[in-house]
Amino acid sequence: MSTGEGKTVCVTGASGYIASCLVKHLLLRGYTVKASVRDPSDPRKTQHLLALEGAEERLKLFKANLLEEGSFDSGVEGCDGVFHTASPFYHDVTDPQVDVEFFTYMINPLVSTAELLDPAVKGTLNVLNSCANTPSVKRVVLTSSIAAVTYNGKPRTPDVVVDESWFTDPEYCKNLKLWYVVSKTIAEDSAWKFAKEKGLDMVVVNPAMVIGPLLQPTLNTSAAAVLSLIKGAQTFPNATFGWVNVKDVANAHIQAFEIPSASGRYCLVERVAHCSEVVKMLSELYPSFQLPEKCADDKPYVPTYQVSKAKAKTLGIEFTPLDVSLKETVESLKEKGFVSFES
Repeated sequence: MSTGEGKTVCVTGASGYIASCLVKHLLLRGYTVKASVRDPSDPRKTQHLLALEGAEERLKLFKANLLEEGSFDSGVEGCDGVFHTASPFYHDVTDPQVDVEFFTYMINPLVSTAELLDPAVKGTLNVLNSCANTPSVKRVVLTSSIAAVTYNGKPRTPDVVVDESWFTDPEYCKNLKLWYVVSKTIAEDSAWKFAKEKGLDMVVVNPAMVIGPLLQPTLNTSAAAVLSLIKGAQTFPNATFGWVNVKDVANAHIQAFEIPSASGRYCLVERVAHCSEVVKMLSELYPSFQLPEKCADDKPYVPTYQVSKAKAKTLGIEFTPLDVSLKETVESLKEKGFVSFES
């Protein structure tokens, strides 16, 4: 018998990058999945989900909006668990032209605070409220971000190990105008307060920059970041990110739901690498690519740091190496028609 056989779960924002992979793996494990999409009539949001193995029998799409109170009630009804992955992000990127600001979206945000903060915070509380009012829900797994962990003004250098006890300081981030970071931090913080108040069993996953194969036909931000490097960028950003494979992130969500002892938050980072290291890996994987050779500025490189894997390993997560994730991303971009090249 499959782990999820006879169980029903809800996935919010199901057409998104992480959520699509999560839906795929839940269906493969035998779950019935109720999946929210903003527009069920848009084939770009639904076709790839409806084509998944097991979708015909066990995938049920429903329309919901993060800012509409009660719009998740019907989707959560009768569910054993809820995966809240829906959050504002730069989905459906239309112009992947090289843009340092675009790549380092957390440093130079491209959207207003209202576009991020309201859906992130109010949307999360709307979903959690639906869960709190549904007795069948045993556990909620919330998709947060490493952004809600690492930005607190403490130095991040090669000998520093970040772990789940770190929390981003929203005031520090507001001063730096890191609005995406602020939105993820306040959303997670609000969720913890709400869960405690209502007695909800909630587990949080905090992935870094998520790459790997794309299921959806549209370009998501992290894949676009890789695409920008392989499509004629003159420079690479002076930026350092944690990186993780989307399949590992989906697996961590499921393990966080299935393992009774799972609790608190889980940082998901295979490794932290400067953009120069990412370019070097891509050049080794694809020697024919015209990749940027220069950094966007002449300042010292932003240092790397470490993120503890100890807690993630208690979920049984074996991380996919970064070079493998990069290759999967590029091959997927080729398959989806975002880039053409000879292997």
